[in-house]
Amino acid sequence: MSISTLAREIAESPTLKLNEEAQDLRDRGEAVIHLGAGEPKSKVPFEALLNCAAQLSTAEVRYTPTEGISPLRKAIIRYTEENYGKVIGKDNVLVSGGAKQALSVLLTTLINPMDEVIILAPYWVSYPEMVKMVYGKPVIVMPGDGRFEPRLKDIIDMSSSYTKAVIINSPNNPSGVVYSEQFIAEVVEYCEKKGIYLIMDDIYHKLVFSGKKWTSCYKYAKDQSDNSRLIVINGVSKLYAMTGYRIGWTIANSQIIETMINVQAQTTSCPALLSQVAAVGALTGIQTGVESLRLMLENNRKVMVQELNAFEGVKLIPPDGTFYALPDFRAYSNDSVALSKTLLKKAMVVAVPGKEFGMEGHLRLSFCGTVKDIMEGIARIKWVLDPKSPNEIYIGDRKLVRDWQ
Repeated sequence: MSISTLAREIAESPTLKLNEEAQDLRDRGEAVIHLGAGEPKSKVPFEALLNCAAQLSTAEVRYTPTEGISPLRKAIIRYTEENYGKVIGKDNVLVSGGAKQALSVLLTTLINPMDEVIILAPYWVSYPEMVKMVYGKPVIVMPGDGRFEPRLKDIIDMSSSYTKAVIINSPNNPSGVVYSEQFIAEVVEYCEKKGIYLIMDDIYHKLVFSGKKWTSCYKYAKDQSDNSRLIVINGVSKLYAMTGYRIGWTIANSQIIETMINVQAQTTSCPALLSQVAAVGALTGIQTGVESLRLMLENNRKVMVQELNAFEGVKLIPPDGTFYALPDFRAYSNDSVALSKTLLKKAMVVAVPGKEFGMEGHLRLSFCGTVKDIMEGIARIKWVLDPKSPNEIYIGDRKLVRDWQ
């Protein structure tokens, strides 16, 4: 069978693969604890369900405009004004089948072969592969001095005449770091000065803890015209726990949006109508669920930080946002892939290898599950790795004895 060179070079999604492995183990009755999940456990907003049911009751579930239905685009315009302090119009909005598709369509629109896209490590696993899929070149900027936030100098040093765009995700998946207001201001200024597209992935922007503040990129933009190269990606998956609805959007100048509509029209035609009307309900309904989720995650974060800080040899920069932590396990192993496989095999704990995020020797651990899962999951990891931990442990109804060093 002949497979394209491009397709052969695209890496498998490690997070989706781990989700499948965990589900297979659960289906076999194993007591799996999933600390790799990127999915909140809170319920979908009631207004989203009502809107969906109302649309279904009409028996009219049809194609929509490629750019999205008018009520949803209006809701996104209002959301942007309220949360970003930015006034936009319908021509500045494109609705897509999730934030991931929004970014994919955007990169297809902007990137020519061999254009360089700067990606800050640690990074979401799909960024480099998505750039490669449009024949661009991902340029990884590594943080220095054990930090997770780079300096503007790091970006400047990695920039070249081929640099087309910079992607920033803050709060950051996988580290949970919220980039400082000063850093955001510097990057916005630098990209405007150099004519580089600045792509802000803001999917976690309200999930911030410990008094930290998320910064709207528009606050420091000097170019507020319709020629701006500042682009925002967002969606309903994380804040509203609507991962299965697959609705995201892009905010950009009208020329970019116009071209993105053409690209999306030739690939998926339009986002699903039921998902769009549900998103309208989420964005225009009562917003208390978002704060409830944030408070729950903040409590879970405290528990995870406490448990990891008591784990001898593990180093942690406490997360200030999202629902992930990225502890350093290099005291136990420099091979995060092998370590992840060991933890799944011996302790039935799912943890995502840091290598996939550009941070070898780390593991991404999610705290969006229950406090019980967090505590038991980390206890199991200790049992596998730390020889000072108790030699015996119960996993489900089975008593296991550590027989390795």
